[in-house]
Amino acid sequence: MRRLLLLGIAGLFAQLVDGSLGMSYGVSSTTLLLAFGVAPALASASVHISEVATTFASGVSHTRFGNVDWSKVIWMALPGAVGAFLGAVAISYIAVEVAEPVVAVFLFLLGVYILARFGFRRKDRVVEVRPIARRFLVPLGFVAGFLDAAGGGGWGPIGSSTLLSSGRMEPRKVVGTVDTSEFIVTVAGAFGFLLSLSLSEIPWQVVGALLVGGIVAAPIAAWLVRLLPARVMGVLVAGIILVTNAQTFLDAVGLGSLVSNVIYAAIVVVCLAAIGFAIWTLREQKKAEGEPA
Repeated sequence: MRRLLLLGIAGLFAQLVDGSLGMSYGVSSTTLLLAFGVAPALASASVHISEVATTFASGVSHTRFGNVDWSKVIWMALPGAVGAFLGAVAISYIAVEVAEPVVAVFLFLLGVYILARFGFRRKDRVVEVRPIARRFLVPLGFVAGFLDAAGGGGWGPIGSSTLLSSGRMEPRKVVGTVDTSEFIVTVAGAFGFLLSLSLSEIPWQVVGALLVGGIVAAPIAAWLVRLLPARVMGVLVAGIILVTNAQTFLDAVGLGSLVSNVIYAAIVVVCLAAIGFAIWTLREQKKAEGEPA
């Protein structure tokens, strides 16, 4: 019972982060299940089945608060669903760990760029809303969907961070759009797992605990995302990307444990400094415009 309660609380906090920053539900939940000794395929399956309900609740909540750009949802969701189905089948039969260092390096470098763009630029407007081509959204959705199902998480980190780095969408629209389209992706991934695995193998109590926690947190997260300024949201997203991918990135480039620990600590300090600088910049802009800080 204690284990299920902990999983429910973990699902709640994971959805709070995912619903407000557009990532981390799958990664954090899968990591926790692996720590409890659940097999990788079953851990990913449990997370994706629970996400069918949590992503639906998140999508409805984001829609109610006006955080969704529907013109982009379908062009990410459908190829993402195809990728998720193939990824679910792949992890049930083959090992996909070889892709982890490559993805971690890509996300880490993307996180550095987002942090620089939103955290340390004095430019008044860090986002200039412009169209995004479908030929960009389709492959992005497919790759993010495949890695999400195969690795237990990846739709949010890859989808949100890539769209955010373009500077063509408001951060809240990025989060709402990615979270809403994730429902279709998750359904496809869950269907792939159900075809590849026996129903008796899936730990349904674990699925239920994660599901309940996520549903409770979904509307709160969608409300929070409206309150966060674009600069602060961008820095928080970059921080999550850097912290969660730093260790794999540092291992991939072959650095020793001591050097890696020092760099990891430096990353945390820089992220905190970026948050402080972003808040200070916003206060200065408010003062210049004659508004309350």
